[in-house]
Amino acid sequence: MQLLNESLRCLSTCGATKSFFKCSANVSPAAVRYQYRRHYANVPAIAMSHEQFDGSAPDASRSPLITMHGLFGSKQNWRSISRALAKQTNRRVYTVDLRNHGDSPHTSTHNSLGMTADLVAFMQAKSISKTCVLGHSMGGRSGMHFTLSNPNLVERLIVVDISPVYMPRTIEDMTAIFKAMQDIDIPPNMSLSQGRQAAKKKLGETVDQSSVDFILLNLRKKPSTGEFYWACNVDVLVNSLHGFTHYSDHIADLPPYTGPTTFLCGTHSPYMQPESWPEVQKIFPNASIHWLDTGHLVHLEKPQEFIRIVTDFLNNP
Repeated sequence: MQLLNESLRCLSTCGATKSFFKCSANVSPAAVRYQYRRHYANVPAIAMSHEQFDGSAPDASRSPLITMHGLFGSKQNWRSISRALAKQTNRRVYTVDLRNHGDSPHTSTHNSLGMTADLVAFMQAKSISKTCVLGHSMGGRSGMHFTLSNPNLVERLIVVDISPVYMPRTIEDMTAIFKAMQDIDIPPNMSLSQGRQAAKKKLGETVDQSSVDFILLNLRKKPSTGEFYWACNVDVLVNSLHGFTHYSDHIADLPPYTGPTTFLCGTHSPYMQPESWPEVQKIFPNASIHWLDTGHLVHLEKPQEFIRIVTDFLNNP
């Protein structure tokens, strides 16, 4: 009853669903988890846009691999990696656009439960009974939530440069990035290249240059009107940021995943802290970790080393 009262107090204080997580700091972690499950219990799944890769001798008896990108990413970021992994593991590889990203539908919500529902629906549509999961950053957290929620559907889990127990960026930092994206106004008579240069200059006032180039992959232009727009759903994503900071609360009631798991992390990235590894192993007791001499974009900065480690992990009996 105390849990219910705390949840009701939070909901009555917060009002609109967009403010759902904003008051969570004032209640217990158990109440946050209750609110989260109750609020998103019936999140409908979407059909994710995807691409499929097969090697020269695909083995139908092997579980496929599904790769999931990070925030601001898309399936195009994983094409070359997915193609190489399909060739070297003889597994079918799917790379997907998560909801509110790339060519997948935009929705009014963005959270781990929704992305888990999307992945379940994807497996059902493809008649996949068991899969290997690889996720980077936001996709890594989605993959961990999916795996912990559905361990019977996962053969192996690969998490790239993200922790289930630690988040280095503050809400204020991330909000500033989204605000800069929302404030960009590009005249429709500009070409796409001109629009990208204008957006790059504007974003550079707030965002570090390496992030700017990555974010600009989302800038698109409608041929019919010349209007510029973001492929990712900026308004919904910025309203979902509070959920990222409470991720560990959302998985706290789920049992550990004991299947084969590996993490690939950058030594120059803040997204996984070595001192938090004992806590990670409580959630994934059969996990190993590989440190690569990279920043956050491990797979782009050291692609060959990344492919070798993932291939060895997937080919290990």
